[in-house]
Amino acid sequence: MAKILAVDDDPEISSLVQYTLESLGHEVKVCDNGRDVMDTLKSFKPELLILDVMLPGIDGYSLTNQITEDAETQNIPIIVLSALEPSRTMFQRFTQVAAFMTKPFNTDDFMEAVKTALTPKT
Repeated sequence: MAKILAVDDDPEISSLVQYTLESLGHEVKVCDNGRDVMDTLKSFKPELLILDVMLPGIDGYSLTNQITEDAETQNIPIIVLSALEPSRTMFQRFTQVAAFMTKPFNTDDFMEAVKTALTPKT
């Protein structure tokens, strides 16, 4: 199973994401602000990043920019979570963004997006 970093400042969403992923057998690390993400990506080396858009410290869009520009992190697929459907278009230019999910999301759809994001592209 995969190592996954989940970044969300809402404890309920973080718990739901962590519980859902761990029930699938994944190893999950949770981060509640944007400031720690880059360091955690480099130390934890996840195979997938679940990223909220609205975060304290640095927002998900700015983080996605940083992640795609860093050789160490640019190949990590990202699933973006947002309560703001309009922000979907901002993330369409990033090839790393495997899925964009609007909160509240359907758990089955989320698990499917995770499975798809972790499937190697052929």
